[in-house]
Order: sequence, then structure tokens, then C-alpha cells
Amino acid sequence: MRAMRALKSIDDLEEAGLAAAARHAELSDVAARYAIAITPAMAALIDPADPNDPIARQFVPDAAELVRLPEEREDPIGDGAHSPVEGIVHRYPDRVLLKAVHVCPVYCRFCFRREMVGPQGLGTLASQAMDKAFAYIADHPEIWEVILTGGDPLVLSPRRLASIMERLAAIDHVKIVRFHTRVPVVEAERVDEALIAALKSSGKTTYLALHANHPRELTTDARAACARLVDAGIVMVSQSVLLKGVNDDPDTLAALMRAFVENRIKPYYLHHPDLAPGTSHFRLTIEEGQALVASLRGRVSGLCQPTYILDIPGGHGKTVVSASTIEDNGGGCYTVSDFHGETHAYPPVVTVKD
Repeated sequence: MRAMRALKSIDDLEEAGLAAAARHAELSDVAARYAIAITPAMAALIDPADPNDPIARQFVPDAAELVRLPEEREDPIGDGAHSPVEGIVHRYPDRVLLKAVHVCPVYCRFCFRREMVGPQGLGTLASQAMDKAFAYIADHPEIWEVILTGGDPLVLSPRRLASIMERLAAIDHVKIVRFHTRVPVVEAERVDEALIAALKSSGKTTYLALHANHPRELTTDARAACARLVDAGIVMVSQSVLLKGVNDDPDTLAALMRAFVENRIKPYYLHHPDLAPGTSHFRLTIEEGQALVASLRGRVSGLCQPTYILDIPGGHGKTVVSASTIEDNGGGCYTVSDFHGETHAYPPVVTVKD
């Protein structure tokens, strides 16, 4: 049965045939902690008869989310350590994140910001906080790029997006505006003339990083939405998460990367899953991830090669997961080097209090 509206509760999932009534109590415990939303487009892709459906695994809650390991943390990549004012993350010298909204059209069960997003999360940045965020950007001439994230910035109305872009247009040292979004895949109908006009209204160079993890997500509607963006002059790149049970085999990963390239989207980042609470059932080992990425070499075109990265816990930034930046210490523990040349334990050393 195709859902005609977004599914946002366990009752909705049961009605759509995506959750068993026998699991209502345990899934309600998950819903009480983490937000649920599945758009009609994503619900339509799920095969209810397949217990291992890769689309369902991304969006339908699972009792495994209530299992929290000692190394998992509420802010796994350390946004808070680099947030000089509300809504801004300034981790790297020449770019900042602008988190204007903490709401998404879908809620990924592996999300690294799952403690912050959703109806009970941090919400939309208030007007006064937005003013302070733009003042910070204006006061720091080293900021060359502003990355709109959250949440999903494309849930904002074209009017709100145009307002943000017009404010960025007034800051001369900002040359690039990038959006991180799932909208063209999960809610393609939002990508209309008004939204595209808003994305281009700053006059800056606009990039859009599309988050998709399985080739089935690139539906006919999603491909048409991406074509509208690219035809309008918006450069698209991809970001995906390497997920156990979703895309952790060479054929699926190759098909996903080919689908991006076929739709004029350059494969960009393939993320190792972050240490977000309740997400251990999605995580592969570093060695498994390296083997999968290595399998793409020779299997698919050089255009289809993403960069496999790890966000170092604690706010130390991204590192490419290669022999030069990660050292196996045995027992599932590693030493990783950040972009400053400093080393860190992964997973982080956990101190157990008496």
C-alpha cells in the first residue's frame, strides 16, 4: 500500500504494513527517543515482505536502536566543540556549517545528529540567533564557503531560503554556498522553480550535496528533480554512508556510484558510520569498509570513485581512511591522524568510573 502522507508514528507504520503490531511496545520505546518520518516516496520503495529491505533498514525504527555502546556519544563528530555561536560550526578555517533548521523530511535511523533533530529537537534557528550567525560569518573574512545543513535546509520554504541567500549575497568574502540535503530523493516534488530560484538568488556559486545510500533511491522522480537542479546551473555532488545491510556489498555500492554519475552527480564522500547512540547495528569494521572501497577500483570508472572518510570523534575533523592516516592497533582499535597531523584513538578510550 502506498502511503499518501508522511509516516510519523508507530501506528502509521503498522497501518502501512511496515511494522508488526506485536512489536508495538518496543518500537514505541524507540519512537519516544528518536524521531520518525518516512515520506510517501520512500515508503513506496519498501518491500514489506522483505525483512532485510535496505530502504526499510534506513528509515523504519528497530529495537536495536535502544542498545547503546560505551564508545557512542550524543555529539559523535564534536559539532559542539566548534560552535562559537548558536547555529554555526567552524571546524575548518575556510568554511562553516550554518544549521538553520533541525527538521528533516525523513529521519535516518543511523543519523549522527539524531539527538538534535526532529520535532523535539533544536527546531529552527530563531531570528536573533540567525542574526548572530550571519554577523559571525561577516566578521570572519577567512570564511570562503557556507554549508547549509541541519536538519535538512530544503524543508525551509523558498521564501526563507531566498532570505538566507540574500543575506549571504551581502557578504563578499563568501564565494561558495553548499546545501546538504536528501530532499531531491525523498520529496522530489519540493524541487520546483521557486526552490531553484531561491537556491540561486545569492549570485554565489551554489553546490548541492545529495545524500543517498542505495541505488533504488534514485527513482524516476528523483532523477528528474536532480536534472532540474543541474540544468539550472547548480553543481551536485554526493554523500553516502557505508551501512551494514544497506550498501555493504560491491555490486550495490558500484550501482549507487554509477547512478550518481549517470545523473551528473559527482561521487564525493562515502562516510564510515559515526558513533551515534544506538547505531552499532549499522557499523562495519574499518577493514570491511576499506575492502569494499578497494573493490570499486577496476570495477567502475574513475568518475565513480568516492572518498572514504571517517569523522574523528571529539571534533577533530575528517580523515581519509587509508593506510597513511589510519593504523591498526589490533582488537578493533586504531590510531587515526587528523588534518593537523595529530593522532587520536578510534574508538575513543572510554574511562569507566567506579
